[in-house]
Amino acid sequence: MLVLALALALGVTLGLLTSITVPVALLTYLGVAVLAAIDSCLGGMRAALEQTFDDKAFVFGFFTNTLMAAFIVFIGDRIGVRELYLAAVVAFGMRVFDNLGQVRRGLFQRWGWER
Repeated sequence: MLVLALALALGVTLGLLTSITVPVALLTYLGVAVLAAIDSCLGGMRAALEQTFDDKAFVFGFFTNTLMAAFIVFIGDRIGVRELYLAAVVAFGMRVFDNLGQVRRGLFQRWGWER
């Protein structure tokens, strides 16, 4: 768990210190892909707390979720339904909050704050 926190801190620090710009046309893709990546990371934390974590499943799920989210946005752009990205945002948003709640419960149980 400490390694995850250090990796997150390193990533945030590098993100703040660099000035990478993303073209406006790709912002929707990036936003949905980041949301899918956050969902996968929280799912990995949840699995680690439940002691069911599998590194191969995590890596495969991480890339699959991220690519599928970007693909949904791409398909929406191609068929003229630019709002199709909202389907991915709603789906991954719900999963993020579900996983976050499970991680919180797992941590509270581990620390003895919840029965």
